[in-house]
Formats: sequence, structure tokens, C-alpha cells
Amino acid sequence: MMLVQFSVVPLGTGESLSESVAEVIRLVDESGLPYRTNPMGTVIEGEWDAVIDLIRKCHEEALRSAPRVLTSLSIDDRPGKPDRISGKIESVEKRLRREIKK
Repeated sequence: MMLVQFSVVPLGTGESLSESVAEVIRLVDESGLPYRTNPMGTVIEGEWDAVIDLIRKCHEEALRSAPRVLTSLSIDDRPGKPDRISGKIESVEKRLRREIKK
């Protein structure tokens, strides 16, 4: 399984991005892949083809409402290790001996 953190930033649409971002998150949610959204991006977990295909769809969705889109991603590929989104957080919490803000 791989974890991919990505952000899709529509450019040339003004100061507020929430409408375009909401459409991107709708696609992520409908994909069925495990994910976590944060103020600066989204982390999804899955197999290479499914993850990359979803990010492509998200990029294309943002292009529907913006003349330019900047998509960034960071890949953490660790085959054979499932449930990494929760597992990585739990590992840190175990070392801290407390829950962290999520």
C-alpha cells in the first residue's frame, strides 16, 4: 500500500478556494479509498493505479472551474503494510503515551 499526500490548488479564481476544494474532496470521498483531509492537503491510501487515477480526476475537476491548477504530491510507498494512515498516527501516540490532535 502507498500513502500519497496531495494538494490541488486552483489558480486564477480569486482568494477563496473552498468551492473547488469541496468538489475535489467529494471525489476523494466517493472513491472509497481511506483518506484524511487537513487544512493543507489530503492523504489517501491505496494501490498505485487507484491512487494516481484519483489524483488525476481531482486535478481535472479543479480545472473545470480554474484556468490553471497546481497539484503537488508526496508518495510514501511501503508494500505489504496496510492501514498506514491510522497506523502511523497510532505509532506516534504510543511513543507520546497520549492522543494527538486530529
